[in-house]
Amino acid sequence: MDGNKRWVLAALGAAMGLGATDPVQAQSGPKEKCYGIAKAGQNDCANLSGKHSCAGQAKVDNAPDEWKFVPKGECKKLGGMSTEEAKAKAGK
Repeated sequence: MDGNKRWVLAALGAAMGLGATDPVQAQSGPKEKCYGIAKAGQNDCANLSGKHSCAGQAKVDNAPDEWKFVPKGECKKLGGMSTEEAKAKAGK
């Protein structure tokens, strides 16, 4: 393998290594479901109403039955609802 290929592979490996650490740090700590804050296409999983069962399926911003994981204790600060509050609002 010539020097240029080694350099490119080394740089690529370093870049991938740096990228891999950021999501781990961003996702550390306890999380909670927060309803009513997900933007369209950015929900984390199935919605409360049962209209879909996958992440990224929210059709509108801030739908009260769509949720995202947030760091524990942040939901209220973001204007969201707990699972119990979302169920009560939906009449479930």
